[in-house]
Amino acid sequence: MWYLYGFAMLAGLANAIQPGPNSTLAKSSTQPFFAGLVVVVVSGNVLLVAGLVTGRLSMPSHEQAAQVPWWAWCGGVLGAVMTLSQLFIAPRLGAAPFLGTLVTVGVLASIALDHYGLVGFEVHHASIWRVLGGILMVAGVALVAIF
Repeated sequence: MWYLYGFAMLAGLANAIQPGPNSTLAKSSTQPFFAGLVVVVVSGNVLLVAGLVTGRLSMPSHEQAAQVPWWAWCGGVLGAVMTLSQLFIAPRLGAAPFLGTLVTVGVLASIALDHYGLVGFEVHHASIWRVLGGILMVAGVALVAIF
């Protein structure tokens, strides 16, 4: 299971680095929405190649697709919000306050999602320690943003 944490760490590093190249592309091309489309097209192609190389790319049947909850199809919209925030917000806030806010809000939302078992997550109750961890993250982001 350790490798899952390793991959999560790699994704966290990518999450910290990604706003820089994306916002630089938007600034250099003077076309933020073009930059967003480049991000989506490149991401789609990487997923396509990875799926083909690993042999794990397949389409669900019509019956399987019909069984998917409506909200499960909204991930692409959320991905677009992430990309747009990288293009428009990250350059103005700076890398540390942007990512700190992004991660902290993500952790706070995750505590609620876990507690109530929303959007496909299993229930993991919000213990006092989880809530305290969230509060400490808010304090940490405040320090990073202020100083």
